[in-house]
Amino acid sequence: MSQTIASAAPVASASARGRRARIALRALQVLLALFYGIASALPKLIAHPSAVESFDRIGWGSGAMYTIGALELSGAVALLIPLLQSVAATALSALMVGAFIVQMTVFHGQNAATPLILIIPLAPIAWARRGQNAELLRLLRGRAS
Repeated sequence: MSQTIASAAPVASASARGRRARIALRALQVLLALFYGIASALPKLIAHPSAVESFDRIGWGSGAMYTIGALELSGAVALLIPLLQSVAATALSALMVGAFIVQMTVFHGQNAATPLILIIPLAPIAWARRGQNAELLRLLRGRAS
């Protein structure tokens, strides 16, 4: 009897750690979704003067500004949809690589660390939720048939 209780304790502890990890990951996804939706996409989508100035300085204009804003907002929403979480984190990471390159080349490194810092929490989300990619692929292949 005591052996059963002793062996059950590590299982319960691992289960509690797993639950806490899932909650922490979900909280991180919500925070990133809020950041991308409000702090990053919204200024571009409402043509805030600071966003307009940045995109004019890059030489891309309003079309690119609205496109990138829409991509960021789509990524923010997709971070909250279980089937799309891994793809969203991967896509937002790719967008951040592009942002880093622009910061380094056009803005001479000013704020270049920000996109890299944002990749750090996106990477574990993409990895932890990668199991959903197979299900998404099955759904997409089923619709293509």
